[in-house]
Amino acid sequence: MSRPLWTAGESRGTVDKVTELNATAAALLGLLHDGPKTGGQLVASAGERFGAFFSVTRSQVYRELPALAAAGLLKLGKQGPRSSQQYVITPAGKKAFKTWLSTEPGPDHLRSPLILRLVHAGSLGGKQRVAMVDSAKQAYTAKLDELKTQAKSADDPFAKAAADFAVAHTKAVLKLLDAVPTS
Repeated sequence: MSRPLWTAGESRGTVDKVTELNATAAALLGLLHDGPKTGGQLVASAGERFGAFFSVTRSQVYRELPALAAAGLLKLGKQGPRSSQQYVITPAGKKAFKTWLSTEPGPDHLRSPLILRLVHAGSLGGKQRVAMVDSAKQAYTAKLDELKTQAKSADDPFAKAAADFAVAHTKAVLKLLDAVPTS
């Protein structure tokens, strides 16, 4: 059952439009709490802040921004170089984001191309399986070092908890890779 998370027009005593925030829209509103940003800046900020546990693609950002602006949750800010457009969160956007934060999140959905490949790794030859697993181990080992550094330097306790989770998740993937039969 879906529930409305915000109502545009509420402040005027009318109900113009009711919708539910999806996780990507909420992520963008959260990032805009730090100040105005262009779509490109939002993509970069999302990669820095959420990269280990929540992906936001450029196409998702540019699809959500006009919808959030049309709904009154964002307003247009300054026009930047090369026709880039800043977006600014509105009071209604702040309220919608706070409401989203306080609602039940529902189930998490893991979408991992690596794990999907591992599920079907029996279809590969031994050398192909070894190459896939070795390549993934190298990538995840390098990522683990980076994540450990981020976790150590996190000042905010909430960012620290998320960074610690990213480290634990990456260790779990490495453990999974060690368990995959390569012969």
